Amino acid sequence: MINFKNGIKTLVIVVFLIIVCAFTEKEKTFIVTDYGAKGDSLTVNTIFIQKAIDDCSTNGGGTVIIPKGIFISGTILLKDNVILNISKEAKLVGSSNPLDYQSIDTFTDAVKKIRGNCLIGALNAKNIGITGHGIIDGNGEAFTMPLLKLKFESLGLDKNTKDFGVNRPFLLRFVKSTKIKIKDITIRQAAAWACHFYQSSNIDVDGMTVYNHANSNNDGIDLDSSHDVEIKNCNIDTGDDSICIKATSSQPTYNVKVRNCKIKSEWGALKFGTESMGDFYNIDIRDCEIYDTRGGGIKILSVDGANIHDINIQNIKMDDVEMPIFIRLGERLNTYREADKRKVGTINNVVVKNIKATTRSLENSRVNPPSGILITGTPNHKIGKVTLENINITLPGGGKKSDVGIIEEQETKYPEFSFFKVLPAYGMYARHIDGLSTKNINFKITAADEREDVILEK
Repeated sequence: MINFKNGIKTLVIVVFLIIVCAFTEKEKTFIVTDYGAKGDSLTVNTIFIQKAIDDCSTNGGGTVIIPKGIFISGTILLKDNVILNISKEAKLVGSSNPLDYQSIDTFTDAVKKIRGNCLIGALNAKNIGITGHGIIDGNGEAFTMPLLKLKFESLGLDKNTKDFGVNRPFLLRFVKSTKIKIKDITIRQAAAWACHFYQSSNIDVDGMTVYNHANSNNDGIDLDSSHDVEIKNCNIDTGDDSICIKATSSQPTYNVKVRNCKIKSEWGALKFGTESMGDFYNIDIRDCEIYDTRGGGIKILSVDGANIHDINIQNIKMDDVEMPIFIRLGERLNTYREADKRKVGTINNVVVKNIKATTRSLENSRVNPPSGILITGTPNHKIGKVTLENINITLPGGGKKSDVGIIEEQETKYPEFSFFKVLPAYGMYARHIDGLSTKNINFKITAADEREDVILEK
């Protein structure tokens, strides 16, 4: 006779052991050197690294490891359920040959540059990431025009070779992907933008270090028509925009949190735009430090039709920063990816509070003498509600009334504060805004200034 009690007991034990084994099974790892990759700083390892990634994804996912060494590569694409781990003593370096790269979702940006190439990319991928304490170096110095011309000649290419070197590669590029994790990695010296997320979601960037000064258009992190994003504990030093909210499609960028980041920029530390076709909303930035920045601390720009609303920026310390706050609603109306032109956008329900800033010296300012805050819509399109609270800005002064000329509207031009030249107020100049609310706004000058402290115009 079958003993049902013992049978059930045995079955329970077997099921339990299966579950335990499933949860304790060691994560699958794939080491690129097992696929032929060499960390000798000479071998181009693109096909070997890509094979490791493909096998990892095909076998249910896991971690692809770049071990100790210097590994040269062209474009590699992450696939579903793959984490790329750059070991502490490892460096992944972009090839100096433009022909080693491929473009995904090619487009033309606001300054008419062709974009799409990348060193590490992902297209329609999910549950992916880049981790480790190693370095990813874009070798962006190899893509300056003089060096590209020499490379062109050395490869014996026909002079009509299409787009040779024009599409300078980004370092990291995620397109239409989701569940993306970047943690503890150092990325540096891209040929263009360092890290670009386009139409992607569920993004977590934690503890990433960015140094990007190798070429032009050297942005840090660009969130482009993407949503559900958290950026925290990052150290970013860039030749162009550091953290940039943008939309090169009509899809919005929304639900973004930025926390505890240290930022240095040559163009803009925290920037919304300039590419601004899609809306920006539900964006919360706080507890960040901005230092040694020439191109502006906080820049909120809608010029291509974006409706910017429900923005909260607070607890920001700025040291040696030119133009701490710049808000601009304009009528440029650029289009991207053959999209239809939008109507002029709006800026509304923006809160900026608890800001302590010291501007750059007179000799180190693009606009001399500088100002602290510029807010401007256009005569036909006014900015809505903006709240400024607990703002303290120290400036060098030194302004004379004779420094100030006509402040042009520039409705359709590229939106940059320096193009407005010297402002008639050293503290804040605001015009074409219906709902400006201020509380506890203080401007301190360290030398005399003949200009007004605050001017509000219609």
